[in-house]
Amino acid sequence: MTETKGTPLTGKALLQKVKELSHLPRRETAKLCGYYSTKNGQTRVNLTDFYDALLVAKGVPLDPEGIKDGRGREATYKVTVHKNGQIVIGSTYTNEMGLQPGDEFEIKLGYKHIHLKQIDTSDENSVESMATMSV
Repeated sequence: MTETKGTPLTGKALLQKVKELSHLPRRETAKLCGYYSTKNGQTRVNLTDFYDALLVAKGVPLDPEGIKDGRGREATYKVTVHKNGQIVIGSTYTNEMGLQPGDEFEIKLGYKHIHLKQIDTSDENSVESMATMSV
Protein backbone atom coordinates (compact mmCIF):
# COMPACT_ATOMS: atom_id res chain seq x y z
CA MET A 1 0.00 0.00 0.00
CA THR A 2 1.33 3.44 -0.95
CA GLU A 3 0.93 6.20 1.56
CA THR A 4 1.98 9.85 1.40
CA LYS A 5 2.92 11.85 4.47
CA GLY A 6 1.31 15.31 4.60
CA THR A 7 0.67 17.73 1.79
CA PRO A 8 3.63 18.76 -0.38
CA LEU A 9 4.62 22.42 -0.32
CA THR A 10 3.78 24.63 -3.30
CA GLY A 11 4.22 28.24 -4.37
CA LYS A 12 6.14 30.73 -2.24
CA ALA A 13 6.34 28.29 0.69
CA LEU A 14 8.14 25.78 -1.55
CA LEU A 15 10.59 28.41 -2.84
CA GLN A 16 11.37 29.57 0.72
CA LYS A 17 11.94 26.00 1.95
CA VAL A 18 14.22 25.20 -1.02
CA LYS A 19 16.31 28.30 -0.19
CA GLU A 20 16.61 27.19 3.42
CA LEU A 21 17.62 23.65 2.40
CA SER A 22 20.01 24.64 -0.40
CA HIS A 23 22.91 22.91 1.39
CA LEU A 24 21.18 19.49 1.21
CA PRO A 25 21.11 17.07 -1.75
CA ARG A 26 18.12 17.39 -4.07
CA ARG A 27 16.51 14.11 -2.92
CA GLU A 28 16.60 15.24 0.72
CA THR A 29 15.23 18.65 -0.24
CA ALA A 30 12.35 17.06 -2.17
CA LYS A 31 11.61 14.70 0.73
CA LEU A 32 11.59 17.50 3.32
CA CYS A 33 9.25 19.52 1.09
CA GLY A 34 6.77 16.63 1.11
CA TYR A 35 7.43 15.06 -2.29
CA TYR A 36 7.71 11.42 -1.26
CA SER A 37 5.61 8.36 -0.58
CA THR A 38 6.10 5.22 1.48
CA LYS A 39 5.44 1.78 0.05
CA ASN A 40 6.15 -1.47 1.91
CA GLY A 41 8.31 0.40 4.41
CA GLN A 42 10.47 2.03 1.72
CA THR A 43 10.50 5.76 1.06
CA ARG A 44 10.26 6.87 -2.56
CA VAL A 45 11.15 10.45 -3.45
CA ASN A 46 9.11 11.92 -6.32
CA LEU A 47 11.59 14.29 -7.99
CA THR A 48 9.42 14.81 -11.06
CA ASP A 49 6.53 16.30 -9.09
CA PHE A 50 9.02 18.29 -7.00
CA TYR A 51 10.65 19.84 -10.07
CA ASP A 52 7.25 20.51 -11.69
CA ALA A 53 6.03 22.28 -8.53
CA LEU A 54 9.28 24.24 -8.37
CA LEU A 55 8.91 25.43 -11.97
CA VAL A 56 5.28 26.42 -11.41
CA ALA A 57 6.28 28.29 -8.23
CA LYS A 58 8.91 30.21 -10.23
CA GLY A 59 6.29 31.12 -12.85
CA VAL A 60 7.49 28.87 -15.68
CA PRO A 61 4.49 27.51 -17.63
CA LEU A 62 4.75 23.74 -18.00
CA ASP A 63 2.07 23.34 -20.66
CA PRO A 64 1.82 26.59 -22.66
CA GLU A 65 -0.68 25.17 -25.18
CA GLY A 66 -3.15 24.14 -22.50
CA ILE A 67 -4.31 20.72 -21.50
CA LYS A 68 -4.84 18.30 -24.36
CA ASP A 69 -7.34 15.50 -24.21
CA GLY A 70 -4.93 13.00 -25.79
CA ARG A 71 -7.26 12.02 -28.61
CA GLY A 72 -6.10 12.23 -32.20
CA ARG A 73 -3.32 14.23 -33.77
CA GLU A 74 -2.91 17.78 -34.96
CA ALA A 75 -2.85 18.58 -38.66
CA THR A 76 0.69 19.10 -39.97
CA TYR A 77 -0.28 20.21 -43.48
CA LYS A 78 2.27 17.84 -44.99
CA VAL A 79 1.82 14.70 -47.05
CA THR A 80 4.26 11.98 -48.03
CA VAL A 81 4.46 9.72 -51.03
CA HIS A 82 3.68 6.14 -50.07
CA LYS A 83 5.74 3.17 -51.22
CA ASN A 84 3.19 2.44 -53.94
CA GLY A 85 3.62 6.00 -55.32
CA GLN A 86 0.32 7.37 -54.04
CA ILE A 87 -0.20 10.60 -52.15
CA VAL A 88 -3.03 10.40 -49.63
CA ILE A 89 -4.68 13.54 -48.30
CA GLY A 90 -6.39 12.97 -44.96
CA SER A 91 -9.97 13.73 -44.00
CA THR A 92 -8.92 16.69 -41.83
CA TYR A 93 -7.74 18.54 -44.91
CA THR A 94 -10.61 17.51 -47.18
CA ASN A 95 -13.17 18.52 -44.54
CA GLU A 96 -11.43 21.89 -44.10
CA MET A 97 -11.66 22.45 -47.87
CA GLY A 98 -15.33 21.45 -47.95
CA LEU A 99 -14.77 18.49 -50.29
CA GLN A 100 -17.23 15.64 -50.64
CA PRO A 101 -16.66 12.00 -51.67
CA GLY A 102 -16.67 11.80 -55.47
CA ASP A 103 -15.29 15.32 -56.09
CA GLU A 104 -12.92 15.25 -59.07
CA PHE A 105 -9.73 17.20 -59.69
CA GLU A 106 -7.48 17.97 -62.61
CA ILE A 107 -3.79 17.67 -61.71
CA LYS A 108 -1.49 20.47 -62.92
CA LEU A 109 2.22 19.94 -62.34
CA GLY A 110 4.27 23.07 -61.76
CA TYR A 111 7.86 23.77 -60.75
CA LYS A 112 8.15 22.44 -57.17
CA HIS A 113 4.38 22.29 -56.65
CA ILE A 114 1.23 20.46 -57.65
CA HIS A 115 -2.04 22.31 -58.32
CA LEU A 116 -5.32 20.48 -57.98
CA LYS A 117 -8.10 22.15 -59.99
CA GLN A 118 -11.54 21.02 -58.94
CA ILE A 119 -13.69 19.95 -61.87
CA ASP A 120 -17.18 21.36 -61.54
CA THR A 121 -19.43 18.62 -62.93
CA SER A 122 -22.55 20.85 -63.11
CA ASP A 123 -21.38 23.26 -65.88
CA GLU A 124 -18.17 21.61 -67.10
CA ASN A 125 -16.09 24.64 -66.02
CA SER A 126 -12.94 24.16 -63.99
CA VAL A 127 -12.91 26.11 -60.76
CA GLU A 128 -9.58 26.71 -58.99
CA SER A 129 -9.56 24.85 -55.71
CA MET A 130 -7.67 25.80 -52.56
CA ALA A 131 -5.44 22.73 -52.92
CA THR A 132 -1.80 23.41 -53.76
CA MET A 133 1.05 21.16 -52.67
CA SER A 134 4.66 22.26 -52.72
CA VAL A 135 7.23 19.69 -53.71
